[in-house]
Amino acid sequence: MLNFTVGPVMSSKEVCSIGAEQVPYFRTEEFSSVMLENEKYMLEYTKASANSRAIFMTCSSTGSMEAVVMNCFTKNDKVLVINGGSFGKRFVDLCIIHEIPHVSLNLEHGKKLTKERLYEYDNQGFTGLLVNVDETSTAVLYDVMMIGEFCKKNNLFFVCDCVSSFLADPFNMSECGADVMITGSQKVLACPPGISIIVLAPKGIERIESSEAKTMYFDLKNALKNQERGQTPFTPAVGILLQIHERLKEIENKGGADAEVARVAAQAKDFREKIKDMPFELVSESPANGVTSVHPTTANAYEIFLKLKDEYGIWICPNGGDMKDTIFRVGHIGALTHEDNTTLVNAFKDLQARGIL
Repeated sequence: MLNFTVGPVMSSKEVCSIGAEQVPYFRTEEFSSVMLENEKYMLEYTKASANSRAIFMTCSSTGSMEAVVMNCFTKNDKVLVINGGSFGKRFVDLCIIHEIPHVSLNLEHGKKLTKERLYEYDNQGFTGLLVNVDETSTAVLYDVMMIGEFCKKNNLFFVCDCVSSFLADPFNMSECGADVMITGSQKVLACPPGISIIVLAPKGIERIESSEAKTMYFDLKNALKNQERGQTPFTPAVGILLQIHERLKEIENKGGADAEVARVAAQAKDFREKIKDMPFELVSESPANGVTSVHPTTANAYEIFLKLKDEYGIWICPNGGDMKDTIFRVGHIGALTHEDNTTLVNAFKDLQARGIL
């Protein structure tokens, strides 16, 4: 199998080997040491400000999205949600479920957020802003510095879902002023799904400490308290946390966060160059490094996904909803190479020769 989806992705042999080991007991000094080091790496790689913290949740990234909405906002807030696709809509849905007053800034699929459009909401009494920095369903990368300036001007609590963009696109938590950053184990961290990580700037920590959210499993105040000793409130996905530790060290040994971002960017550029003369249109006005959103002009997108999976042993990422038949996505994260891009492109060419594409 050759995996070009956007999560789970291809893992290194070293990360896979840890997944084959027996899972150890975790209420130990040894495991606590690993967890504290995981936190150190996450704060370094997000370029978080001094006195920031990271916590590790055993859930999908949607779980952390929900935990942040529950712990950081109340019925007294008014939240602006950037909604340009499936994951922006997920934040909207979470605000509805938890009765958080909100406004959805709706963008057409594939369209970037312009300053003019954002500032239509200037001085409108908002208290927070939620954004999926890379709207993974359409591969649009939003201008996080521009949004951060808007949040600073309007004194908004700024939440960045960086699930697909962390270590794929440049992100400086301190410079953009984000109060919360969310990511997941199955994206550029290239580990199995099951762990989501929340990084909190001091303002985020303050918001959590004052939270009165009615929840047990998603109580981030409790998670912060436990992470002080390198532990979690409940049984975590121990094996995945050990794999994350290996992967974070792997990134350090290959030059750190900026080097990983550059590697993903080069992988994306190579793929996009190789498909230039094919019957494809790129969907995103502002493409993210981690994924390319493709509209095939001569074939059904979902049929291409099925053909590649069933006949070539290659996985690309289908879309759902009203994008199912028109858009597929190709990821550039995980243990992929330019040679792997060539293998995928040759499969596309073979589909062309067979009259399928």
